[in-house]
Amino acid sequence: MQASTFTVKGSVGFGLQNRRILQGVDDLRSRNLARKSHRMTERISCFGVSMVSTSMGIELGRARRTVQSVFGSSAKARSHRVRASGEDIEDAAPLKVQGQSSASVLPYVGVACLGAILFGYHLGVVNGALEYLAKDLGIVENTVIQGWIVSTVLAGAFVGSFTGGALADKFGRTKTFKLDAIPLAVGAFLCTTAQSVQAMIIGRLLTGIGIGISSAIVPLYISEISPTEIRGQLGTVNQLFICIGILAALVAGLPLSGNPLWWRTMFGIALIPSILLALGMAFSPESPRWLYQQGRISEAETSIKRLYGKEKVAEVMGDLEASAQGSSEPDAGWLDLFSSRYWKVVSIGAALFLFQQLAGINAVVYYSTAVFRSAGISSDVAASALVGAANVFGTTVASSLMDKQGRKSLLLISFTGMAASMMLLSLSFTWKVLAPYSGTLAVLGTVLYVLSFSLGAGPVPALLLPEIFASRIRAKAVALSLGMHWITNFFIGLYFLSVVTKFGISTVYLGFASVCLLAVMYIAGNVVETKGRSLEEIERELSPAI
Repeated sequence: MQASTFTVKGSVGFGLQNRRILQGVDDLRSRNLARKSHRMTERISCFGVSMVSTSMGIELGRARRTVQSVFGSSAKARSHRVRASGEDIEDAAPLKVQGQSSASVLPYVGVACLGAILFGYHLGVVNGALEYLAKDLGIVENTVIQGWIVSTVLAGAFVGSFTGGALADKFGRTKTFKLDAIPLAVGAFLCTTAQSVQAMIIGRLLTGIGIGISSAIVPLYISEISPTEIRGQLGTVNQLFICIGILAALVAGLPLSGNPLWWRTMFGIALIPSILLALGMAFSPESPRWLYQQGRISEAETSIKRLYGKEKVAEVMGDLEASAQGSSEPDAGWLDLFSSRYWKVVSIGAALFLFQQLAGINAVVYYSTAVFRSAGISSDVAASALVGAANVFGTTVASSLMDKQGRKSLLLISFTGMAASMMLLSLSFTWKVLAPYSGTLAVLGTVLYVLSFSLGAGPVPALLLPEIFASRIRAKAVALSLGMHWITNFFIGLYFLSVVTKFGISTVYLGFASVCLLAVMYIAGNVVETKGRSLEEIERELSPAI
């Protein structure tokens, strides 16, 4: 994010309402660093969903109800058909899962979600702590150094997202989690005890590497151990816990006003889930699919027994054997991702994260407070609560619909709603006939946009990618797609303000609407539906053995 403020220009398409919003941003950016939550909300992202603080008790309650709904629902056996390759994919013979299987998977999904909580917590923890650590380390006047402390975690996450894929392929999913706990814990310790800027930046870099690895392996592990019938809901639980981690970090900063040294405790709190993650994964089963791919058949059977019960061993092993053409091949290298066999699915993964970031989520949340102030809502807390409530509500709804409505359908609905919301926001800034209602329409457009995003564009990509990637490329392909997420996020943060200053927010919002419409067309023509299908069936359809 650039440190310079906006210069408001009186261009033809840049109306009074638009200038008031930019002036609001200008005012916010010129305040004390304690008020620079906007910089952080641009970077605090639940796979692209920027989160802001709201009632922690409400969110935890909703999360608990979501988890209960996931594991309280009975899984129904279905029989499905698959069309010939190249046609639209229909549901096909998913693994028949009993309620007992779902319950036995729950503890291991919960352990993996510690990685999701840490993902969100380490992104959000610097938000409230920045002013206080700046005073403690003597960098109050140096906004450049503070910017490095904020954004170094993004650079580390970019590296970690690629490292996670390689580690998961070589050592397995559970061992990678245990290795991931090392940079997460060491980084948190360095930040907690830092007496210099150098130590703080190194600590942030290590935690960034840790959350980058988590971003790759948490959805990967959950998708590979989840029963087919509820895999979509469990994937959304991962998304929800990332957001809860961010909310926890924001709530952890409440004692700061009474205790300026509390910022060290805030970073130290992250040590607890890091240690619990390592201990929990020591008792968690390895992914049966990874074990089978490595030729460790007896261990795969043991893992299946722990996950689904001994009565499911023969059925799941038969499903794994049916896709043995792919799993018996050697591990794919990075160049294999660009081969004719895999390029289509790999490009889909990269494109979904590209569309997710270019659709404007960070821009909308960055402007939310200024937009709400233009409508007469002066409270930052009220604005944050409204956006946060829309986000969590949409994520909760998406969780209940993921295995009913389907991934592709939610993506189409989501991007369509985002396009309409962006157009509404743009028109509210420019159409004179709407001037009396511009503030209300701007708030409505912002809330509808965030709600639409949380229904599909936010949670679906991280869930869909492990499903469509073949087992031998899954970890590396997920890492590549997440790398696209991090690097796109970085460049948006670097150039967004300059683009707005040059072209105006209304024009930029129309650009975001165009990206959303392009995403709808791309998804309709390229993304396949995966609900109700086992990973092996999807692999045989999309990446057949040569």
